[in-house]
Amino acid sequence: MSLIPACEIGVWNAWIFMIWLLIQNFGVRLVSKDLYRRAGQPPDMKPSQKYKILSFISMPLWLLATAYSIFLPFELGTIWFPIGLTIFLPGLIMNVFATINFASTPMSEPVTRGAYRYSRHPIYVALLLIYLSVSIASASWVFLLLTALLAIEVSLSVADEEHYCLGKYGNAYREYMNRTPRWIGVPTSSSISNPS
Repeated sequence: MSLIPACEIGVWNAWIFMIWLLIQNFGVRLVSKDLYRRAGQPPDMKPSQKYKILSFISMPLWLLATAYSIFLPFELGTIWFPIGLTIFLPGLIMNVFATINFASTPMSEPVTRGAYRYSRHPIYVALLLIYLSVSIASASWVFLLLTALLAIEVSLSVADEEHYCLGKYGNAYREYMNRTPRWIGVPTSSSISNPS
């Protein structure tokens, strides 16, 4: 990793890994407005001030990371690229399956099938894997910093999303929370409080 961030337009740049996130985002938007609202902030969600601030921060971070990926070359002749590719592929696969699970679940039910059996937030896990893979494959400390900021934002905002799901889906979501970890490999908590 160099102290001076790499910045050059090229075919073999990090946008190759990041393009899936654009396809997923706009694909969901094109498939259904209701599905897109469900994926974002539903209209009936009453977000906390913290959630509003985090949402306000996350979009510029995502846009900045996506734009920077166009100018960020992969380190093709080094060990960094194969390591990054090895992290990217499971992230991409998880993202594809979690998006399909999300889109195929009726709006009146919580999403609990497929990738959602292993994590309550598999799309976020996949997103972070993809960002981490870009950081490693390009050996970029700038992108690693963006990944760390995104990880902090995601970890702080999921509580509001889960609170909303508890209010909307009730005991079905509570049971899901009790049997499914928030993050893959992290045990579930023994008790979940009632939404207020």
